[in-house]
Amino acid sequence: MRFLFLTLLSGAVFFAFPAFSACAACGTEVPSRVDISYSVTSGSLEADMNDTLKITQENGERRYRLYSEGKAKGLLALTQPDTLVRDSEGIITTQGTLRPERFSDQHGNKVPKVAIFDWGKKLITLQHKRGEEQKALPADAQDKLSLLYSFMFTSAPGKMVNLHETDGKHLEPVCYAVSKETLDTPMGKLETIVLTKQLEKEGDRNKKIWLAVDHHMLPVRVVATEKIGIVTDQMVTKISYGESMNGIKQGRLQ
Repeated sequence: MRFLFLTLLSGAVFFAFPAFSACAACGTEVPSRVDISYSVTSGSLEADMNDTLKITQENGERRYRLYSEGKAKGLLALTQPDTLVRDSEGIITTQGTLRPERFSDQHGNKVPKVAIFDWGKKLITLQHKRGEEQKALPADAQDKLSLLYSFMFTSAPGKMVNLHETDGKHLEPVCYAVSKETLDTPMGKLETIVLTKQLEKEGDRNKKIWLAVDHHMLPVRVVATEKIGIVTDQMVTKISYGESMNGIKQGRLQ
């Protein structure tokens, strides 16, 4: 049961997009804070997840901080009270991409999985219960949380995107195909860019992400296949915005 709950909360993810017109999103100022609430389901299991994005200006740099927390609901919460907590922090480059510096993923009291990005030395350090290892750091690397918000600040690429993603234990290349869809949500109908993971080797798991065109390309739904074939569905229920950051614009969709 514990495994099922942690799996239920672990299905948050990634992106890329095509040359679609989205005038409502063009050039709008990005809020300094965004709070997103999700309902997560997997069969009869339910959980709540809440993400917070904060943007600050420090020493001439734009910085971001992401915090995500998931908790079980209903009867499952009585037997599985542990939370899933992820956080990511780093800078927003002048090109508008997120460049993570540290990522952490912790389930309850378990040893967290941590990724430390050293962009100067081009090395990533992965820390987890089995120890610590260093690998070469690809220029397109994102962590599991930062990737979800990467395209708020930059122009969308073409119909496919290739990059590297880490969960604090692994670093692997991923590829997503891009399409569009009108999505029914508790917030109403949303025009979205849809990212579908391409399964390129045995053992790859299905994953699909919906990004809201009129909500700064925020992730509003994620459907993912986890271990032993469990499918999780993460659906937005509410988005709240803080004040806009002067001079910080959202990237324009081409």
